[in-house]
Amino acid sequence: MPTIPRVQLFITCIIDSLFPEVGEAVVTVLERLGVAVEFPAEQTCCGQPGYNAGFRPQARDLALRFLDIFEQSPAPIVTPSGSCAAMIIHGYPDLLRDDPVNCKRAEAVAARTYEFAHFLVAVLGVDPATVAATSTFTGKATFHTACHLTRGLGQGAAGQALLAAVPGADVVPLPQAEVCCGFGGLFAVKHGEVSAAMLDNKLANVRATGAEALVSCDMSCLMHLEGGLRRDHTAVRCLHLAEVLARG
Repeated sequence: MPTIPRVQLFITCIIDSLFPEVGEAVVTVLERLGVAVEFPAEQTCCGQPGYNAGFRPQARDLALRFLDIFEQSPAPIVTPSGSCAAMIIHGYPDLLRDDPVNCKRAEAVAARTYEFAHFLVAVLGVDPATVAATSTFTGKATFHTACHLTRGLGQGAAGQALLAAVPGADVVPLPQAEVCCGFGGLFAVKHGEVSAAMLDNKLANVRATGAEALVSCDMSCLMHLEGGLRRDHTAVRCLHLAEVLARG
């Protein structure tokens, strides 16, 4: 009897607290592909906000807690966020670099941590057309390439390939797609005026596409972008890629 692939889902704070439907969509897509999803109920924040703000001892405590929880299963760790994946993959070994034992633990966990879209295409090895075939999404869409996913992990191509494979999606390129949306976690709090200017630039490019939907692999960026679109009464939907793939 073939072994059923299993993964551990790291849901992230923003999805758990504000966008639970995205987590449900991730589970739907994985289970459709025959993947069993484990959800460690004890999971909490990965520690990225504290890490970015310079609170290294507090971030280190959260990193060690994460390791304690996700080491209990050998299954790969999948998260629908490039920024949280980058924190685990790069941030944890950095936080623990002066602690050889725990640094080794962090490196082992980092080696089996994957962003959702990258996991589907590069690790699970499923053809994008197969993943997207059941999606009932229709309409003109454009794709936002989140910074942590593309620059931090170098994995932006998988999400774009998956969206392009959705039968009913008319995907149009986003001008200056490589430019940051201005969120950057605490950056938007500490540098509000700069963040707002970057957001205005990004939204002008979104509107220029004529797209009905703005799709990305990271809800933190989408939350920031959707806030600007709502304030301007722009009728563009913001959707996580998992929501698009799970439709139908």
